[in-house]
Amino acid sequence: MGLKEQLVEDLKEAMRQRDERRVSAIRMLRAAITNYEIARTDPKHPQHGQPITEGDLVGVLEREIKQRRDALEMLKKAERPELVQKEEAELAILASYMPQQLTREQIRAEVEALAAQHGRDFRTLMPIAARALKGRADGRLVNEVVREVTASS
Repeated sequence: MGLKEQLVEDLKEAMRQRDERRVSAIRMLRAAITNYEIARTDPKHPQHGQPITEGDLVGVLEREIKQRRDALEMLKKAERPELVQKEEAELAILASYMPQQLTREQIRAEVEALAAQHGRDFRTLMPIAARALKGRADGRLVNEVVREVTASS
């Protein structure tokens, strides 16, 4: 079952259970996906006319998760515990839809293999690693691992 179908089923279930926080988070994610689909119909969009893949939908999900993390950071700085709790709950709900993420050791193994092929220059290796691990690992973690690998040369 694809991400969109899963969201529809989960939304129905959350509505039956009267789980307002889950309903809200799923609706926001579905709205973001719809906005992405609408943006793709614009002839000026770089991927206009191409079908929308599960990878594209995971990209939308990643952006939503990143927005929640950024908001969480700001709320913690502003000392707003009631809103921090709400954002953490939404983040947990959205994170449950992400594909299984790689561990730091798995990322390191893949980055080491890429470094053996392409060299240990950070500016060369980072974009290659980011593309190879997109959707399977957090970008910040990939950046840290690539920095470690290129520094140890």
